[in-house]
Amino acid sequence: MTRATDIVVTAHGARFLGRDLSCSIGRGGFTQNKREGDGATPIGTHRIVGLLWRPDRLARPANWAVPIRPVDLWSDDPADPDNYNLMVRAPYSFSHERLRRADPLYDMVLITDWNWPRAETGRGSAIFVHQWRKPRHPTEGCIAFSRETLNWIIPRIRYATRLIIKG
Repeated sequence: MTRATDIVVTAHGARFLGRDLSCSIGRGGFTQNKREGDGATPIGTHRIVGLLWRPDRLARPANWAVPIRPVDLWSDDPADPDNYNLMVRAPYSFSHERLRRADPLYDMVLITDWNWPRAETGRGSAIFVHQWRKPRHPTEGCIAFSRETLNWIIPRIRYATRLIIKG
């Protein structure tokens, strides 16, 4: 059962606090069987467990936001026995994604509990909510919104807010 405080994502976009919002999903569409690298967005109910932001580019978007530093990475390597699907620091020998990107996609990043905190090898990593490249441009599996929409969503998130991906 969905609540008014949930961010609900379907093939037609997202809905939050009574508003319809345009968003992007993964290039692989929606899936019930997420795998690392498939580009799909996992169907299900996900908690929002963190917020990262680029302090060199914008003001702190919420009091619970954690700054992204130049050394911050996200391990996306299923062969990483200790830190798969966790934030790590450079230098890092396993495959990873840079959180401090040259483009603005990760200027604000909501972290979900997809395959976290105890990741199952190969089920996929880093299902984030972040800024899109352009309207409806697919992601690698994350949910993406315009910067304006993220600026509206983030201050309205509460502890009970869930990301419900219906497909």
